[in-house]
Amino acid sequence: MNSIPWWGYVILAGLAWGTYVPIIFYGGTELTTKPGTIGGRLASILCVGGAYFVMGVLIPLVLMSLREDARPDWKTNGLIFSSLAGVAGAVGAICVIFASKAAVDQAKLDGVNPATYRMYIAPLIFGLAPVINTLISSIWHPKPGNPFNFTFEPPGWKLAVGILLVALGAGLVLFSQEDAEAHKAAPLVPKVEPTGTPPEMPPEAPK
Repeated sequence: MNSIPWWGYVILAGLAWGTYVPIIFYGGTELTTKPGTIGGRLASILCVGGAYFVMGVLIPLVLMSLREDARPDWKTNGLIFSSLAGVAGAVGAICVIFASKAAVDQAKLDGVNPATYRMYIAPLIFGLAPVINTLISSIWHPKPGNPFNFTFEPPGWKLAVGILLVALGAGLVLFSQEDAEAHKAAPLVPKVEPTGTPPEMPPEAPK
């Protein structure tokens, strides 16, 4: 794992989070028995939890038991805030699942394509997350043993420009996806071959 550069992990994280929304939506749809029920969504949450348990519980326990350099320093602050991060991740995953269902249900009520509102979810989430991250990081500066160290550091004009660019980028992504969905849903018009006027038959010769 140490041979992977930092930007390699960034790409892998982007691939994982970028594919999460459409994959979890399809999985929940396949697990749904009747339209309008939440059984499929709950089942997909259960599957996500099972994957988290294997990758986030079993594998770390095995590595910590086998490798000397994998054993942590069990501190209360570390346990509390790492658990809070896990709660935040789980809540986000659950919200994505139910946001997809609510978006499809609302689109059906409005009489539009079921994917009309759902395609807004991923761009808005991944556009909003870095803005919130920057705002929190500008006031919260935790130190070892002192997690509640708050000092405001103005982010400057770049934050405002970045927020505008995020909004512009999300808007362009949504517009392009909406355009693609519109073309995909457009009914096919059968091609009609032009039919010319049949040529006139020459008059018969007199007998």
